[in-house]
Formats: sequence, C-alpha cells, structure tokens
Amino acid sequence: MPRLGQKYDLEVEVTSKPPAEYNTDEYFELELPVAPAIMVEDEILVEGSDVSEEKLENAIRAKLGLEPIVAEKKGVLGKLFGR
Repeated sequence: MPRLGQKYDLEVEVTSKPPAEYNTDEYFELELPVAPAIMVEDEILVEGSDVSEEKLENAIRAKLGLEPIVAEKKGVLGKLFGR
C-alpha cells in the first residue's frame, strides 16, 4: 500500500492493534469493518480477507476520477514466455 500511496500521491493510514481490541464493544460502536480490512475513504473494499492489488488500485483510481486499469489476459504461450 505505501507504494500505491506514492504512485497516486495520497495518504495511507495503517492501523494495527492486537486482535483482542477488535472484539470489544467499543470497537463495534465505531462501526468500522472487521479486521483485517481495507477502506478507501469511507468505502469498505474488503473485510476479513485479502484483496488483490489490482482491485485496490482500481478502487483508488475510481476515487480519484481515473479510468480503471484493465489487466491484459495472457494466453498459455504468453504466460510461458512472459509476453
């Protein structure tokens, strides 16, 4: 995520707490997503699992009003030869 923060000149905030803190009544009252989670501004992109870099980058691009990145689909030969 820091690399994407540099690429798009945006602030990346990482919050890390012991798992026990995420299971308190006070945490649930904050209406934040279940950890692990990734939010882009006020949108919960994913919670309780990982997310692909492509999905995260496209969510950032959408918030910045940029076109999404479309991944090239490679055939078998492209995968083998890196084309």
